[in-house]
Amino acid sequence: MSKRDRAARAKEAAEGSAADSAAAELDGRDEATGGADDETSTGAAKELRPSGKRSARGRRSSTGASGTDGDTDSATGSAVAVKERKKKKKASAEESRNPFVRIWVFLTQVVAELKKVIWPTRREMITYTIVVLVFVIVMTAFISGLDLAFAKGVLWLFG
Repeated sequence: MSKRDRAARAKEAAEGSAADSAAAELDGRDEATGGADDETSTGAAKELRPSGKRSARGRRSSTGASGTDGDTDSATGSAVAVKERKKKKKASAEESRNPFVRIWVFLTQVVAELKKVIWPTRREMITYTIVVLVFVIVMTAFISGLDLAFAKGVLWLFG
């Protein structure tokens, strides 16, 4: 299982637990009110249930604009806030005027990217090398044949 799959499952689990806790909270409210207002409570439960789409309210609050109430976004938008915080910390190091800091940041990013690379095995590398060499030989022969044919045609035509 790749890191991306694990991250997606963790995110789904976090969203599911947030929705479950919100539903439990709503159930607690229903019991406290005695179930007198069933239509509005089911409407609120539907609103808290994840639909798979991002709401416009979530986008506005993540950009910093003040929305209607911050409590509804706190359960679903916490990951966005963490990402923004991380970006701000990295931005201060990346925007440094010191060239040595910038070079160090660049090299650490290069190492991080190289760790993500899936390197080919020795057998795959040999196979890829043979395929490339065969392709180069075939294309060289094809272009040489065209060149020879055009040279003979020009000599025959203007000869």
